[in-house]
Amino acid sequence: MRLYDTLTRGFVELPPPPEPIGIYVCGPTVYQRAHIGNARPFVVFTWLARWLRERGHEVRFVHNITDVNDKIYEAAPGRSAALARDATAWYLEDTAGFGLGLPDAQPLATETISEIVSLIDELVAGGHAYAVDGDVYFRIGSFDTYGALSGQRHDQVEEQEPSPLKEDPRDFALWKATKEGEDTSWESPWGRGRPGWHIECSAMAEKELGAEFWLHGGGLDLVFPHHENERAQSLAAGRGFARIWMHNGMLRFTGEKMSKSVGNVATIQEVLGDWGAETALLFFMTAHWRKPIDFSEETMAAARAQAETFRNFFREARDEDGAPPAREELAEALDDDFNTPDALALFHEWRGRGDATSLRWGLGLFGLAGLAVDSAAPTGLVDLAERRAAAREARDWDEADRLRDEIAAAGWEVRDIEGSPPYRLVRRL
Repeated sequence: MRLYDTLTRGFVELPPPPEPIGIYVCGPTVYQRAHIGNARPFVVFTWLARWLRERGHEVRFVHNITDVNDKIYEAAPGRSAALARDATAWYLEDTAGFGLGLPDAQPLATETISEIVSLIDELVAGGHAYAVDGDVYFRIGSFDTYGALSGQRHDQVEEQEPSPLKEDPRDFALWKATKEGEDTSWESPWGRGRPGWHIECSAMAEKELGAEFWLHGGGLDLVFPHHENERAQSLAAGRGFARIWMHNGMLRFTGEKMSKSVGNVATIQEVLGDWGAETALLFFMTAHWRKPIDFSEETMAAARAQAETFRNFFREARDEDGAPPAREELAEALDDDFNTPDALALFHEWRGRGDATSLRWGLGLFGLAGLAVDSAAPTGLVDLAERRAAAREARDWDEADRLRDEIAAAGWEVRDIEGSPPYRLVRRL
């Protein structure tokens, strides 16, 4: 299998199975409900981990949560810790809604403080960092290949976090002295404070995967400064760190990058509630992981139509002949830079030639096994759904919610749609 590497601007071959593959993917900074763009790296790299396991690799997939950060302090002065706890729970709840399972580890920055302090101490001792007035900064001039990941010249790197305390405007913070209004801090050799953003991931990755591992992933917006700084501080400390850097393209809302700061967002919770997990997963399959993906009513409706096409295929009675799934056909797409659009096209090809065995297997790899359920809802549940639709029409929301919960207790989900009937019943797996 080969994957595109941001650092070398080329493809890198993974070793053959059963070589262990460690994957570290940067997760969210938790200060509000995560938007659907935050879900793309979670979904893509969960799929990649599943495929590598299918091919025979031993995989450890780590997806961190940044629960101490300037953005959290700014969002909740004096109560950042409580907000971070709540927002962490929201993120775990929301991503669980995709039905893909959990990463092997989801470390928190606040639970990695001792490792962070030790790593900073090493960098100071090695001359790669310096302390001043309770802060500690990484000395960019000490690391010759700084800028290689983001393609910047070493002497023309953008200034980060302006401060008169720094030796060089390009230097970045590893440790920050406690400031007024910050409600979390820890002891360190440089006084009470808390870690900078970039050192958190270097420490969490090493704690979970060791000093060197195969894949480091995240959104394209993290190449600089976050991943550039991770690479510099870890290599300066003598770690091999990541062999391949993977950056997924950004999600755009009607052509513009979706951003919490701009306000044009749809949360994971909203998208899963409005469209369902299967539609959202099929939507993510439609674009190559390195390319941008456009989120709109039109693109989601197209994904929903594809989901219904697969459901209709399995609603018809089919005799499966016991032949194994066409694994190598799927490998041609996924082993070449994990090409999910080609995989999706293959699924439709399997559907067209009536290969239910391969299609059922392939959909399952992507968390879409629910599309292959070929049974209709029991008559009693259809009656409940009809009564709920009538309650909604009468704006009797309490009765509608009660009937929805009764349907859920039977193992089914009722989804509101346009058309007649104005709902769809989907079995929960």
